[in-house]
Amino acid sequence: MKFTVFGSSGFIGSHLNASLVAEGAECYTPYRDDPAIYGQNLGHVIYCIGLTADFRERPFDTVRAHVFRLLNLLENCSFDSFLYLSSTRLYLKGNQGDEMADVRVNSNDPDDLYNLSKLMGESLCFSSERPGVRVARLSNVFGKKDGSTDFLSSVIRDAVERGKVILSSSMASEKDYVSIADVVALLPKISAFGQYRLYNVASGKNTSNRSLMSEIKKQTGCRVTMADHTKVSRFPEISINRVKAEFGFSPEPLIPAISTLIPQYAMKGGHHD
Repeated sequence: MKFTVFGSSGFIGSHLNASLVAEGAECYTPYRDDPAIYGQNLGHVIYCIGLTADFRERPFDTVRAHVFRLLNLLENCSFDSFLYLSSTRLYLKGNQGDEMADVRVNSNDPDDLYNLSKLMGESLCFSSERPGVRVARLSNVFGKKDGSTDFLSSVIRDAVERGKVILSSSMASEKDYVSIADVVALLPKISAFGQYRLYNVASGKNTSNRSLMSEIKKQTGCRVTMADHTKVSRFPEISINRVKAEFGFSPEPLIPAISTLIPQYAMKGGHHD
């Protein structure tokens, strides 16, 4: 079975490529603007191109990644199926986290640029008349991320390298985390065999900052302090009933995985203030 992974140099794309190759699948990873993509059937395409933590500083690049390059591929390439990676961040302002829930966005809010661009990408997919075009909304994917500035990577890195963490969000804040191993095992199944057009890929259970920092403190001995004027951010619980029923998905929870994740962040000269 042939897969084509766009965005194979990124965190999810690189792990997905490695997993597919390990499973014996044919995996094509075109470079940016590779003209060869137009002269062949790409098989099962998984679109991993996207921005995450730096979208606020790169708004134009965010839209290009989430919409413009997607549009070109949907319009001009040959494939058996196409899976676009979106985000459960779309549920943040709503009360429900299932695939049929309404999504709330505000174009006056700069933080909603990410959500709006992902929604446009999803809308292009759902408007396509080509068969096999699907969307997977991923929650916060955890695993060792070199150089990442996302929340989990930042707090673990600070705990390991500095021995202290200054939280800028409330201890009561909570969101869903899913492991990279679970993600790369599930995405090819959705891509090749999915019966629906939209899937949540998440753990199905929120983890609070309080629980997370308690475990990180236990594992590293770090000190945890709070920044001034922290805000509470709570995501609705993300439903994974669809992937559980169709694929038997049983994700690994974050807290037990912390003990194996922390050692991957190498010490750099020990703790220092």
